[in-house]
Amino acid sequence: MKIYSWNVNGIRAVQKKGFIEWVLQEQPDILCLQETKAWPEQLDEHLMNIEGYSSYWNSAQKKGYSGVATYSRQDPLEVKTQFGDEYLDGEGRMLLTRYANFTLLNIYFPNGQINEERLVYKIKFYKAVMEYCRELRKTEKNIIICGDFNTAHHEIDLAHPQANENTSGFLPVERQLLDTFLNEGYIDAYRYFNPDKVSYTWWSYRTRARERNVGWRIDYFYVSTAMADFMQDCYPLYDVQGSDHCPIVLVLKAEINK
Repeated sequence: MKIYSWNVNGIRAVQKKGFIEWVLQEQPDILCLQETKAWPEQLDEHLMNIEGYSSYWNSAQKKGYSGVATYSRQDPLEVKTQFGDEYLDGEGRMLLTRYANFTLLNIYFPNGQINEERLVYKIKFYKAVMEYCRELRKTEKNIIICGDFNTAHHEIDLAHPQANENTSGFLPVERQLLDTFLNEGYIDAYRYFNPDKVSYTWWSYRTRARERNVGWRIDYFYVSTAMADFMQDCYPLYDVQGSDHCPIVLVLKAEINK
């Protein structure tokens, strides 16, 4: 089974760059998108109903902002877009799909670089997600969290760590939140398979950063430790264009015990 995650930086923009054709070629079992920047009613039938997939959407109240979507070849047992928390429900940033053998959270974490207020919001959002997952773990042992975390965890995860140590996305408080998250029973799937490899998933559009590979690794799969033996691989798709992020892929074994 292959689960893909991709911040598309606008679903309508990436549609014009061959998105549907790419999906039909890749045939992911599940595809999680972040920063869709659209309401479903703004999208055409081809995008809403890609052949072989059902799609599920959680959009921000504000048009052209945030938003997540999940395409799935198998119909989930449950889909959830409201979580009863003001930080999780206000901006269309989280979507849960539950399957027979695992529960998947597709999340677009906030960017804290705009101003201090947004940094505070980002930190509260992280804490709200962790609290939600603590409650979820009481009934679910197999949990996958994927998406744009908007934080590089370690120095290996960005090209210029010293120059960005006072920049949101690499602040000590943000990195400590990722430490806390992982210490509560999750694995960074990419680092599990590639502990020392330099790899990025986002490059600024400015200064041709992608061509020079001056980037940040801020897109992740966090997998509960109970699923460690069922992971086969996790890797980025560097060559896929269309966004300032590239997709990442988690490969699971077919036989997952609930």
